[in-house]
Amino acid sequence: MDSKNIDQKPTNFGIHRPKETLQKNTLSEFLPQLENYQPTIPDAVTCYYMNGSGLNSSDPRIVRLISIAAQKFISDVANDALQYCKTKSSAAPVANKNQKDKDGKVIKDKKYVLTVDDLAPALNENYGIKVTQMKYLT
Repeated sequence: MDSKNIDQKPTNFGIHRPKETLQKNTLSEFLPQLENYQPTIPDAVTCYYMNGSGLNSSDPRIVRLISIAAQKFISDVANDALQYCKTKSSAAPVANKNQKDKDGKVIKDKKYVLTVDDLAPALNENYGIKVTQMKYLT
């Protein structure tokens, strides 16, 4: 193998432009698309939390960009918690493959429920956020 081939970095699919130009053009193409996009988190909710944290912006594209970032964070946390839940349930012993519900129908798909027991380790290990449950008085 030739040492020149090892040291070469992959190109951007034949586009030979400086990295700064690629990022600038990508962002300049992305921002106008945000005007027509409706994120899951409404603009009013995002504006409320932005104003509460001291960030005031009248540009709706900035608000939607922050909404998309928050949506991505929530999605990643939920996905990590789902993986913990699946890992935990796969470690539990399976009593019967053809389990039936109270009406006698065979249960095919397992439904998962988001619990603090799955959410806490996902937040702690992946994001450094410690979650503690309140102790209830009995």
